[in-house]
Amino acid sequence: MQDTSFAIHPGNKQQIEGTNHHDIGNVRSFKKKEGRFVFECDNGTVNVLFYSDSVARVVMNQKQDPVLEGSFAVIKEPGYVDVSVQEKDEEVTLTAQEMSLHVLKAPMRITFKDSDGQIIVGEGKKGMGHSHEGKVICYKEALPYEHYYGFGEKTGFLDKKGEKMTMWNTDVYAPHNPETDALYQSIPFFLTLRGGRAHGLFFDNTGKTHFNMRTEAGTYSFSGDSGQMDYYVMAGPGMKEVLSQYTSLTGTMPLPPKWALGFHQSRYSYETEEEVRELVGNFLEKSIPVDAIYLDIHYMDGYRVFTFDEDRFPNAKQLVADLKEQGIRLVPIVDPGVKEDPEYEAYQEGVHDDRFCKYIEGNVYYGDVWPGNSAFPDFTSDSVQKWWGGKHKFYSDLGIEGIWNDMNEPAVFNETKTMDTKVMHDNNGNPKTHRELHNIYGLKMGEATYEGMKNNLEGKRTFLLTRAGYAGVQRYASVWTGDNRSFWEHLQLALPMCMNLGMSGVPFCGPDVGGFAHDANGQLLARWTQFGTFTPYFRNHSAIGTLRQEPWSFGEDVEANVKKYIDLRYIWMPHLYKLFRDASLTGLPVMRPLVFEYPEDKNTFNLSDQFMIGDNVIVAPITTPDTEHRVVYLPGGEWVNYWTDDIQEGGRHIMVEAPLDTLPIFVKADTVVAHGSPKQSTAVKEDNFQLHAYFGKIAEASYTIYEDDGETFGYENGEAFEKSVNLSYDSDVLTITTEDLNTRFTPDWSEITIVIHGAFDVTEAALNGRNVEMEKLDGGKLVITVSR
Repeated sequence: MQDTSFAIHPGNKQQIEGTNHHDIGNVRSFKKKEGRFVFECDNGTVNVLFYSDSVARVVMNQKQDPVLEGSFAVIKEPGYVDVSVQEKDEEVTLTAQEMSLHVLKAPMRITFKDSDGQIIVGEGKKGMGHSHEGKVICYKEALPYEHYYGFGEKTGFLDKKGEKMTMWNTDVYAPHNPETDALYQSIPFFLTLRGGRAHGLFFDNTGKTHFNMRTEAGTYSFSGDSGQMDYYVMAGPGMKEVLSQYTSLTGTMPLPPKWALGFHQSRYSYETEEEVRELVGNFLEKSIPVDAIYLDIHYMDGYRVFTFDEDRFPNAKQLVADLKEQGIRLVPIVDPGVKEDPEYEAYQEGVHDDRFCKYIEGNVYYGDVWPGNSAFPDFTSDSVQKWWGGKHKFYSDLGIEGIWNDMNEPAVFNETKTMDTKVMHDNNGNPKTHRELHNIYGLKMGEATYEGMKNNLEGKRTFLLTRAGYAGVQRYASVWTGDNRSFWEHLQLALPMCMNLGMSGVPFCGPDVGGFAHDANGQLLARWTQFGTFTPYFRNHSAIGTLRQEPWSFGEDVEANVKKYIDLRYIWMPHLYKLFRDASLTGLPVMRPLVFEYPEDKNTFNLSDQFMIGDNVIVAPITTPDTEHRVVYLPGGEWVNYWTDDIQEGGRHIMVEAPLDTLPIFVKADTVVAHGSPKQSTAVKEDNFQLHAYFGKIAEASYTIYEDDGETFGYENGEAFEKSVNLSYDSDVLTITTEDLNTRFTPDWSEITIVIHGAFDVTEAALNGRNVEMEKLDGGKLVITVSR
């Protein structure tokens, strides 16, 4: 560009080396104003705000005072933070309890430090800048031994060091592979791990953004094609603290209804009521658990949302009622495109009440989707949100409790795959173009849908599944990873994708089990179902024209294998439900990479083919065909083989046998997991609550039981059952102590069966100081039954 007339562009002062951006320049003045710190610079204005002692925000606007309202992602307001200010000739220092900002004045460069004075993240030769086209960019210093995680829904390995990524919600039906970029979800947040310590960075820009994590030059960068430079830094110092700090800004997930955690069956499409009833009959006849059946677009009248095709589904309300009596929910798809039809109520209302996205000249934008020419609600308007949510009374009046949002990137059948970027959004009286707000369309549709259904269900929890979203999507929806394919490679991709989604604040996620497009086979379905047993969201889904892949589709042997692991999902349900409760409070994921628990172990830094459930269970799926063994890495400590009770020393790689019916699972010694029993659905009452304690050298373990009604928001008011259980043994005596922490809810079960693994020498047991009977089983297990 230096060989063109751009070199003498009148705005081309203080250009950032090697770019078309010019630097923010020198600080001309500094002042504190209404709780924020204002830096007037040569080429823009920068504001710094503190949201807590460990979270700070930097906003740069090159044209005007920075806009501080932020996007719809952040729900936390800046609070009072005691910040000391020290200004010198060359530097301004802003110091809170857990972090400080050191702002060099010439040119402006910001370094974040922790309370010990160690650098969290800094800027060197390059800092913030912008181009005359309105693009913004920020460079940060990168060290050779840093690792980067998160970034939402991205293909490739776990560690994103060396990657270039784009955030622009996109309908991608073509095969997903490591170079597929971008996908359906845009979450511009990541964690940096360096020497066992972590910090986070969230770039809150709802237009198209880019991350360049190729650090050979000693920097990484993030940039936006529009909007402001607006980012948050979280001080950590651990990965768990970073994620809690991020979700303190963007929110945590609500506790889903328990049925949403069961096994779900879908296909594009189950096209008639008769087909759905036959499908359900097969599940019941074969005693294969299922909690939800999905209806894809063929259930609608000409693909019109808020309708049923009465020829295909002559009595939808009775179908919903009959399935619910059998413990199964019906989940219909709802897309944003509203068919252009002057005789169609939703379209009439949208036009009459000005609900649709429009061009600046006032004409409605139309795009081609499943119904044909369609209009799109402007979800950035509160009144449109309320209208769209209210329209879902159509579904709740039928007894439906869960909704599936698709095509909400928004997807349009044209060359760009989406809405014209010149379309305007009302944005509650602050109009912006679709170019600026594209990535929040799915988030705002999800909000409208979730809040509408929540209101309609009058105290019952709803379930929402979404394909598109932005930071904060976890407040409303579960996420699935879109139109994958029935390839082993896609099974492999799903592990790091889900782990990084979890580290992006989205605990409730999973891929289409078996793969959506292409043809599955029995071995692939069996191995994918094993993996799906432990993904937070567990749905089998396949495309029109592909081989069917319901559990019984590949013969009796595969059916038995698949049923075994769907049963296992329900056996693990009490433990999974507790982890979901923890996620709703802390933002920490249910499914975690090992690096999240072992951030100082270099063997975990890019470990992409095994994962953890909570902090004490390792799952290592088989992801290649004709494979009956694999290497599993066990971190330091002792680990117990879930199937055999064999104890393995950690800190090493081991070879594990895994025939087709075996999923390698290891439980950390001296920890506990909760179990229930197999059941047809979560609607069946649990009468066999178990705690399995896996003893090792420490010979101590503890667990906090959590239960609630699984279907209302009573838990938010403390209507739950919580009980701590502590176990230890010394020589031949097992000691159990329990304490009721909350008894405002009464579980279905009246007894707790405690199963002890590994305490071979125990001959007697005491519960809260009194001797209790115990039973010794084959393999050295001990069983003690105590009252709730």
